[in-house]
Amino acid sequence: MNDIIDLHTHTLACGHAYNTLYEMAAAAADHGVKVFGSSDHGPAMPGSCHEFYFSNFRVIPKYLSGIRLLMGCELNIVDYQGTVDLKESTLSRIDYAIASLHIPCCPPGNARENTAAYLGVMKNPYVQIIGHPDDDRYPLDYHDLVAAAAEHHKLLEVNSSSLHPASSRKGARKRYLTMLELCVHYNAPILIGSDAHCEADAGNHARALELLQEIHFPRELVVNTDVHKLIPYIPALKSSQEAR
Repeated sequence: MNDIIDLHTHTLACGHAYNTLYEMAAAAADHGVKVFGSSDHGPAMPGSCHEFYFSNFRVIPKYLSGIRLLMGCELNIVDYQGTVDLKESTLSRIDYAIASLHIPCCPPGNARENTAAYLGVMKNPYVQIIGHPDDDRYPLDYHDLVAAAAEHHKLLEVNSSSLHPASSRKGARKRYLTMLELCVHYNAPILIGSDAHCEADAGNHARALELLQEIHFPRELVVNTDVHKLIPYIPALKSSQEAR
């Protein structure tokens, strides 16, 4: 499967990753990535970036190591209404946003509460991607999740890092099998993300790709295969010049 996009990655700036932006982009280019996104955690994550970090992306080149660079954020959902940890004025200036549930930022609730958090954040026009909806510490109603993603034109992530045997997000494989079957039913596209915290994993989607191939998931629903599939979700890529 053609796999040329990685938008879920982290740098030293988030406080618990191990390489610079330039190192991560270079490693992604070596893996064949054509569109690379840096998405450091929002300020509610302990040790992560202040809001000012996300306000200064204009100084960063749009191309590094010959690949298109997008500067985004992995937002932390902080309550069951889907509130996130960056102001709208800041969100309007970054290229894209992933919204995720993390234990330090929002304690797990029951399935109704956790699902409500995702459904609430999907109403945010600045959020394009729902990050790693796979953690068995956060029980979910996957029918409601996938149906809402299709309705609100959001991408559901298949997080390759979650499928690592040492991942703290246990049960990811089983949950993805449920989610992906529903994605086919609702015709809901997915985006594979590496969730790389070091350069060795930038653009590395091996575990996610293996799962998709195993279940014969439709390639047409995998956004990573073609930059033009991503354009409707990421306004920064809309011009024909950017899409090349």
